[in-house]
Amino acid sequence: MYLLALFKIYLCYIICSNATFNVALQKTKTIMALPVPGKPVRGSKSGQPIMALFDLLGRNWAMGIIWNLNEGACTFRELQHRCETVSPTTLNIRLKELTNAFIIERTLEGYSLTPFGNELFALLQPIGKLAKSWSAKFKK
Repeated sequence: MYLLALFKIYLCYIICSNATFNVALQKTKTIMALPVPGKPVRGSKSGQPIMALFDLLGRNWAMGIIWNLNEGACTFRELQHRCETVSPTTLNIRLKELTNAFIIERTLEGYSLTPFGNELFALLQPIGKLAKSWSAKFKK
């Protein structure tokens, strides 16, 4: 039940803010600051920790990178291949953001999830399953 509520909040957040953010980012070509709990972030002037995390996860390819790194550590090129359509610039930006947010780390094998990143993926995986069953409703 908690995951369903979290998923609903996340969907509302992404729908309301992500489209506007993506258009603004494309127009200005600026990099937004890393969302940090306790400081204003998209969707929260108070910077609630969950909103800071949603801000980061809602950025282009952030969750895709996390999802792909769950398969194991890989180099920049291999990760770019796994993510298929991600540009090198976007991948580089997200890797820096996710590293600075303690979600991924650079190892001798390449990029990999940190213990927190693995914990985060474990929480996102059931939401992914829920999203698949939800998407099936649209195929009827």
